[in-house]
Amino acid sequence: MHRFIVVGGGAGGLELATRLGDRYGETRAKRGKPQASITLVDRYPTHIWKPLLHEVAAGSMDPFTHQLEYAAQARWHGFEFQQGELVGLERAAKRITLGRVLDEDGAEMLPERVLEYDTLVLAIGSTTHFFGVPGAAGHSIALDTVEQAERFRKRLIAACMRAEHQTPEATAAAAQGSNDGAEPRVQVAIIGAGATGVELSAELRNTAQVLSAYGLHKLDPRHDVGIVLIEAGTRILPALSERVSSATAELLHKLGVKVMTGERVTEVAAGVVRTASGKDVRADLTVWAAGITAPAVLSRLDGLTVNKLGQLIVRRTLQTEIDDNIFALGDCAACEWPGHERGVPPRAQAAHQQATFLFRSLGDLLAGKPLPEFTYRDFGSLVSLGHFSAVGNLMGGLIGGNMLIEGLFARFMYMSLYRLHIAALHGYARMVLDTFAHWLRRTTLPRVKLH
Repeated sequence: MHRFIVVGGGAGGLELATRLGDRYGETRAKRGKPQASITLVDRYPTHIWKPLLHEVAAGSMDPFTHQLEYAAQARWHGFEFQQGELVGLERAAKRITLGRVLDEDGAEMLPERVLEYDTLVLAIGSTTHFFGVPGAAGHSIALDTVEQAERFRKRLIAACMRAEHQTPEATAAAAQGSNDGAEPRVQVAIIGAGATGVELSAELRNTAQVLSAYGLHKLDPRHDVGIVLIEAGTRILPALSERVSSATAELLHKLGVKVMTGERVTEVAAGVVRTASGKDVRADLTVWAAGITAPAVLSRLDGLTVNKLGQLIVRRTLQTEIDDNIFALGDCAACEWPGHERGVPPRAQAAHQQATFLFRSLGDLLAGKPLPEFTYRDFGSLVSLGHFSAVGNLMGGLIGGNMLIEGLFARFMYMSLYRLHIAALHGYARMVLDTFAHWLRRTTLPRVKLH
């Protein structure tokens, strides 16, 4: 049988492995022998849709109710799951090496292993880019994993409870050195006003209100909990249109989020963020959301070519430049976008489109047919501002033009993106049941995780 290995269980990788397993793997619904073996590799045992991590960080989503066990998904959809981190590639021998897996106490659960493939698909996503800023990695929290998001959430609750019992003198001392004129009891600095930073800032405003309502602290959620969004560019959401950026900035202002544009961060220290213009911004908690880069392992994979961001350079077929048996998709792939100066953007919709494309393309490969070329279709972008609102633009093939949307309709469209991801993994019937089950759960729980 043809051996497919998909490395990376993010949105694109998991959708591809699921569809390949359903079509060619050992599903219970299939009669006869499977046509291929499919193996999914990921360093973690569970999957969560990465665009939801800002909600986990704000406490408005319990990750354990939205996580998907890779082993269970593999059992249901006819593929195999192997936990481990990709650490090596031998292209001539067509095999990859997975590193050891340790438990929480540091004991070895799984040894280093070697897996052989006929076709390899790399979909390991991206990681936070600190751009070499001093102190950024040590004094700020990135939102790449559930563990990081949970750590931020717990530190936020602790900071609010701690601030409530501070003396006025301690509060004034904490605010010293800040020349921005604001003196909140707790201040969160978010560096980077892309989608993650903007969405987190709005979600945190809701979190502050809920924590106060449940009596975890008696701070004024609007004036005692400050949220500062710092962006080096001239406007927030620089990757989106100016209309979306302006509409979002206006909504953030109404929520009491302070936006600082044109402020390049030069240092992150304990309790303070320093900018190139000489400003010191007090920060009890700092989140770094200023950019992404590809995982470093890609530049060490047996001669595969990468760009300056460390992404694998792929052809329009999504095959790597120097090896026809290795494909890449999602954030870790640099793919040409004809008619545009930049390549396919690192968005969830791009990973979904590439997974759908590769499912069909790999079917052509099994049938001995020539491989087609991938064409990205931009359906627009949406930014969630929590339960307050959403804003974005619909464009391209969806409406035949470009239309700014906001409010309840935009919020509905944003929520639909996640539901479409669930449908791709489980089918529409189970997606409807999953939606109803989560709605029932939210009716019996607080809107924010309180511990």
